[in-house]
Amino acid sequence: MDTDAQNGQQLDRGLGLFGAISANVLDMVGVGPFLTIPLAIAAMGGPQAMVGWVLGALLCLCDGMVWAELGSAMPRSGGPYYYLKEAYGKKSLGQLMGFLFLWQTLLAGPLTIASGAVGFSEYMSFIYPKLAHGQLVSIAAGICLVNIVLLYRNIRTIDYISVAMTVIVIGTCGWVIASGVQYFRAANVFDFPSGAFHMSTAFWAGLGATSLIAVYDYGGYSNACLLGGEIEYPQKNIPRAVIYSILLVAALYLLMNLSIIGTLNWHDVQRSNAIAADFMQSVYGHWAGLLVSLLVLVVSFGSVFANMLGFSRIPYAAAADGHFFAPFARLHKTGRFPTVSLVFMGVASAVACLFTLSELIKVLIVVQAIFQFAAQCVAVELIRRRNPRAVGVYRMPLYPFPAAVALLGWIYIAVSSGMRYVAIGLGMVAIGTTIYLFKAKHEREWPFAVV
Repeated sequence: MDTDAQNGQQLDRGLGLFGAISANVLDMVGVGPFLTIPLAIAAMGGPQAMVGWVLGALLCLCDGMVWAELGSAMPRSGGPYYYLKEAYGKKSLGQLMGFLFLWQTLLAGPLTIASGAVGFSEYMSFIYPKLAHGQLVSIAAGICLVNIVLLYRNIRTIDYISVAMTVIVIGTCGWVIASGVQYFRAANVFDFPSGAFHMSTAFWAGLGATSLIAVYDYGGYSNACLLGGEIEYPQKNIPRAVIYSILLVAALYLLMNLSIIGTLNWHDVQRSNAIAADFMQSVYGHWAGLLVSLLVLVVSFGSVFANMLGFSRIPYAAAADGHFFAPFARLHKTGRFPTVSLVFMGVASAVACLFTLSELIKVLIVVQAIFQFAAQCVAVELIRRRNPRAVGVYRMPLYPFPAAVALLGWIYIAVSSGMRYVAIGLGMVAIGTTIYLFKAKHEREWPFAVV
């Protein structure tokens, strides 16, 4: 179990397999697909956007195997913080890599949480069309603050809440899928515009943009790794939670896309701001649009809940390890959950709700790809070299093919997003490295350690 370096307390391994899968699914199936399907179709200019969804699913499955292997080998809350330090050397480059991961988490965590909250407020506008922009921002920020209160409790209680919310998530997706079956027209799915698959610069740029959107929607399968110190039988349950959740959500998303595109004209779909509501309204009437909007609100609320749960454990892990501000290592005296870290993530995400959903998605994915995802693909090889005969640890099949595919995929998505966002990511690396070097020199850590 994880140990609090400050007072010797331990996190409670009270999250079972279904709770871990639920935490992942809630993180993955937020408001994303209910808002971004039109964005993906617009990016590629037609139903060929399905290629991007499939490509995104394959990339995430390969990357999920990376997470599963690392999570099984080092089942500690704050996961990647430890993966990168161990892989790149605890007393050398790993110190910088661990710090940079923590540095990007202070941005990526609030952005991820805020994206679910902003999506929540956008679906509120379907129910209450007269809401002003300021009111929508206030609603999104309020959702973040409410989740601080809900998560301020023991992990065993959260286990039950996660499972209940996941049932609603899967039920909502299932209703959308089933509704499309009765009106499905294959001709709509294959209504490709002229030159849809011409391998031009525009095609590859559109495919990259669609894949980025898909990866954002699939993202969250790593949540169980962030909660590694609170999961029962982690060497088995973490890989299962990661892989099972990817397969489940990929099937849901692909079927939802087919149902919506097969029922509505894709020209209408790409103009929608609340596609699930518009779709259900076209099938059953206005009452169905309102009902599915309410269900999507529950789904998006659940994603905020799951994201805040996972990201709140990362600053805690670094502080407990002695590499971040000591107050972040505090655990609740009776509930044994991080307190300061949870409150920080909640408040920071409320502030991040000032940005649009599109801005949140692009900055989030590119920053994570540059700082973390690519580095973890290399980390698997480094960890294997140091401990080639690990017992009971999950090993990805067809190694190293999945890790290589994931690495190339992250590079492609980052580059195709546009140099503006790549510059933001590289700028953050430069700032984070500079801060680390000042800190390391003051505390005589690598590369200034006294030999």
